[in-house]
Order: sequence, then C-alpha cells, then structure tokens
Amino acid sequence: MLGRALELWSSPQPSSAPTKEGKARIAIKSALIAACMFFGLVVTGAAQTTDSIPTLLASKPWEFGPFVNGGFGTENRSDYKFLWAGVHAGKVLTGPVGPGILRGQFELAAEIIPFWQAYTPKYLRANCYQQPGGLLSCSPLFPTGGTYTGISITPAILRWNMRSGRRLSPWIQGSGGLIWTNHKFPPIGPYPVPNHLGTSVFNFTPQFGLGFHYFVKPKQSISFSANAVHISNASLGDSNPGVNASVQFSIGYTWWK
Repeated sequence: MLGRALELWSSPQPSSAPTKEGKARIAIKSALIAACMFFGLVVTGAAQTTDSIPTLLASKPWEFGPFVNGGFGTENRSDYKFLWAGVHAGKVLTGPVGPGILRGQFELAAEIIPFWQAYTPKYLRANCYQQPGGLLSCSPLFPTGGTYTGISITPAILRWNMRSGRRLSPWIQGSGGLIWTNHKFPPIGPYPVPNHLGTSVFNFTPQFGLGFHYFVKPKQSISFSANAVHISNASLGDSNPGVNASVQFSIGYTWWK
C-alpha cells in the first residue's frame, strides 16, 4: 500500500497551475503519506528492538497526561483550521493477544478538551423561513463564520496498543465524541436557503487514528498521533453540512501508573 501511494505521488502531473481544490488534495496526500511512512518506521523500529515496554503494559497500567492538537479540514472545508488542548486518560484492560506484529493489548480511554477552537471564513448571511403557502421571509444580513470556541469530550476511545520495543509503543484507535460551541457550527452562507435557520451548537465526532508513545523515562512518554475526524450534528439543526473529514495531529506527554 505504501509503495502504491509513493508510485502515485511520484507520477507526472499536468503542468497547469493547481486549483484551490487541487492544492488541498496535495496537502492531504502529503499528510497521509507522511503519516503512513512515519508509522511504518515506528512499527519497524519497535519490532527490531529488545522488548521492555511490554513489561509495563503487562501490569495493565493507567496512563494520563495533557495534549495539544492542530488540524485542517478537507475538500469544501479545506479553509477550516483547528486548535485544541485537553487531557487524555486511559486504562489497559487486557493482556497481550494476537499474532506477530499485531500482537497487543486493548485499552479504554477518554479525553476532555476544555479549549476547542475552529477558524473558518467570514461572510454575511440571513436566516430565511417560508411558511406553507406564504412568502419567503428573511432576517437582515448579519456576520457569521470566524473563530468558534467550545469544549469537547470523547468518552469512548478504543485503542489497540501493538507490539512494543524499548522506547516505541505504536497504537491504532477508533473513538467518538461530542462538541459544544458558542455559536452554531459550522457556519452556513452566504446565500439564504428557504426553511433554513442554521446548524447546531452540538456536534458529534466519530474518528479513527494512529500514533505512538516514545518513552523518555520508564513510566513517562511523549505521544504523537494523526486522526481523521468527522464532525456532524446528526440533524439536530435545520441543516447538517458538517465537516466530512478533517485531519488532526496531536502531541502530548503521558505518565503511566
């Protein structure tokens, strides 16, 4: 898979200047290829070192620590940017199971993000509504977009900690969370749509990611991860445009107990 991705990346491209969407695709491909290559190196390096982290994981420890996260939207949300900061906590629940390099342990974790921000384009819009058989009625234009501030919680992170080495412990995970923002997110506009009054201050965040711990001390590590996050209000608002896919990168510090 990695070889095929590199082959596609290195193939000749048309000489014409890339469009905005083309630039977004290039950025996404670059990020995903870099993440796959880096994760492959992590797994390979972990497999080639003498096992020592498994001794820690065999005790089914707790792990907790702060993290910061930055990311960007894709496709029609490529001009969205994100910045988060929060706390992660998890508990290893099982002993080692599975074959070969996939051998690992299951962990259940959660995250609280008291600082959640999204940066979006600014524009003017109107709220419009049309009663059955009546005329379309719109509010005066008002500004929307810009910076959205909120809080987020991810109560269920299902993580698989794979075979580990002296310092590196890679993982894959799936999770789901909830965001509350101080304004309805994402913004809708600039053109009014009949029977449309906005989105929602509540959104859900199903996501999938991979990452690793790099141990700097026997029970302390730096964590790195890359996640694909979908943002949707599940039709809680009048409209559910959401953010179909965003790419998020995080770095944190972890204590094990």
